[in-house]
Order: sequence, then C-alpha cells, then structure tokens
Amino acid sequence: MADYADPENTLVIETTKGNVVIAMRPDLAPGHVDHIKKLAREGAYDGVVFHRVIDGFMAQTGDVKFGNSEKPDFSPSRAGTGGSQYPNLKQEFSAEPHVRGVASMARAQDPNSANSQFFICFQDARFLDRQYTVWGQVIEGMENVDQIKRGEPVINPDKMVSVKVAADIAE
Repeated sequence: MADYADPENTLVIETTKGNVVIAMRPDLAPGHVDHIKKLAREGAYDGVVFHRVIDGFMAQTGDVKFGNSEKPDFSPSRAGTGGSQYPNLKQEFSAEPHVRGVASMARAQDPNSANSQFFICFQDARFLDRQYTVWGQVIEGMENVDQIKRGEPVINPDKMVSVKVAADIAE
C-alpha cells in the first residue's frame, strides 16, 4: 500500500481505466465522508458504473442500487436513478470550490437528497459552489479519470472495480 498521510480518510478506487485516489475531507463534510466509507467497506461501490460522464464537466458514478454492472438485475437505463438502502444525507455545503479533481455529491433538486452518487470534476465548475457537498480531492490518478468513457448515458460504461478505504488495504 502507498504511504498516504491519512489512510482512514483516503479512498482508493480501482477503475477500468486505472486507480484513482481521493483524499477525503471530513473537515468539510463529516457525514458524507462517514457514509462513503461505510458503503466502501460494505463493498457497495464495487462494480458500479460511471453512468453520466460529460466532457469538460464531470464523471458521475455511485448508484449502488441500479448501477452495479455485476448484478443480474443491472439495467443501464436505470443507472443513475438510485441510491443506497440508507437514508439521504443532510447537505454539508461549504466554500470549497468545485475545481479539477474535486469529488462532490450528486443530488436531486432537494439539497438534502444526496445518498451514494458522486462525481469528479474534469475541470473547474465553480457554478456548483455552495450548492453541492464537496467531500474530497483526487490526489492520484486524475489521468485515469480523464480517460473514462463519455456519455449521457454512457454506452458500455467504465466502472469502479473496487473501492476501498486505504486503512483497510493489507500491505
């Protein structure tokens, strides 16, 4: 395992394009970080596709209900419409800017509707500032994020093969 400054708050995502490492920010969004770690530790994110990927904007993933390509009931047309079995989260908006590499929660119109879906910004998206919960920053593998197949919806999408909290990865 790499030597991360805070392994308990580092998310290691193996994607079909390569690894992406996110430094989670419990100082900005403690509830969201705890929720993401819980889902990662349950294996809920493993096999989940990047269902909405907009060039020059962001790559969205995390629909653990309908977006898991490894489940027999996977339906690409429904990916992006679900969350997890847990309740939605109360927003934790901050002044942290939506810039290249930021990981932020996806949500519906209701500010308190984020659940399991998140996105990674390809480039600055400052119009999202203070309206979406920023919970992390890519610290390794942004070149892999850049290679994720585009689409809305994505045809034959890339996916998160495995998602782990760095502290849980054996040497």
